Amino acid sequence: MKVALLGYDTEGKVSYEYYKKLGAEITICDRKDELEVPEGAAVQLGEHYLDNLDRFDVLVRTAGMPPQVIFEKNPDVAGKVTTLINEFLRVCPTKNVIGVTGTKGKGTTCTLITKMLEAAGQDVHLGGNIGIPPITFLDKLTADSWVVLELSSFQLMSVNHSPHIAVCLMVVPEHLNWHADMAEYLTAKSHLFAQQTPDDIAIYFPESDNSKQIAAAGEGRKLPYYQAPGAFVQDGVITIGGQAVCRTDELKLLGAHNWQNACAAVTAVWETGVHDIEAMRGVLTSFSGLEYHIELVRELDGVRYYNDSFGTTPETATVAIQAFSGPKVLILGGSDKGVEFDGLAKVIKDSDVRQVVLMGNSGNKENKTVTPKVEAALRAEGFGDITSLVKDGGPTMTEVVDVARAVAQPGDVVLFSVACASFDMFKDYKDRGAQFTAAVKKLPS
Repeated sequence: MKVALLGYDTEGKVSYEYYKKLGAEITICDRKDELEVPEGAAVQLGEHYLDNLDRFDVLVRTAGMPPQVIFEKNPDVAGKVTTLINEFLRVCPTKNVIGVTGTKGKGTTCTLITKMLEAAGQDVHLGGNIGIPPITFLDKLTADSWVVLELSSFQLMSVNHSPHIAVCLMVVPEHLNWHADMAEYLTAKSHLFAQQTPDDIAIYFPESDNSKQIAAAGEGRKLPYYQAPGAFVQDGVITIGGQAVCRTDELKLLGAHNWQNACAAVTAVWETGVHDIEAMRGVLTSFSGLEYHIELVRELDGVRYYNDSFGTTPETATVAIQAFSGPKVLILGGSDKGVEFDGLAKVIKDSDVRQVVLMGNSGNKENKTVTPKVEAALRAEGFGDITSLVKDGGPTMTEVVDVARAVAQPGDVVLFSVACASFDMFKDYKDRGAQFTAAVKKLPS
């Protein structure tokens, strides 16, 4: 079997070890001219790394590479393209797989599901877009194991296997600088459900037409969450199957949007046949969230600093703003993802936002900053309490945090929820979040 690995990042290295164990003849294809690869590995590097791919039996696309890039030079290879996620779903020894997709909330929901199943005594493994290639724990799985996968549209583009339980959270426009259009984005996510049979379960968010459309792609039994018969909130209590799980004011996760994530997780766990209410309650009342998801960094001089670097869309910034009732200093800006900011501007105008601090690198032409577009939307809405730090090279995070501190007053929240991608100034959202946390912690008392 001749295998080409298209892209040799972290995922590509895992793919190499997996296919090597299968005895495949592997060629590493990467656009970099120079690359550190295993000794003796065949390579096809540089400008022509995608040439003549039809000579291979299997093409393993790294998740971040759009399939169209492959097909432009190789129009007849669609049937050969797979991903590490698709291969895992093909060979996984257990049918107990839960896949979760959506625009935001995937990582939180997957973590809640995993922790609830663990608390109930199940053997459970978490992987996917959350940072753990599931193929790495393939050898640990038995027929009774549970697998929870966070799945992005990038990963789902080349998937043709569906899990037993598939969950679609709220879906709004996202990654439109990567996908051809919104239709392609929705189609990619629908692959999670497309191969389900009537014996499988399709859980969706009924208040999102996109979520309903995606879940309808297959034959799985349709089950809403946030309304019965899935988990829902009634009189401030999360309820399922006629049983109270916990009160919403007991949740450690901030924001009403996390009520949705909690209900999605409870619904998914309930459908596994695990009805351990105490395990669910214990997780929901103790788990405070993932890193860079509305995470409290520090309180200084009566001001609380929250890091929501993971939030990269106007919708995530909106829910972060709505998670706090008091005055806020909001930090916005970053690179373009092809979305609009008019709705976010209206939320800011109608919310108790004291000041908006804008950041961006106007000198990055490859990943153009969209921050001036954000400012234009704010001013069009009549919001003018803005400090712009957009410049060639971008401001330092210390500059951003210093400005936020200067305008914040006791009782305020400084909210780092930028509504944009990070690539005009940072390696990724983790790099951005780490720099914000470091700058806040360095503020003198």
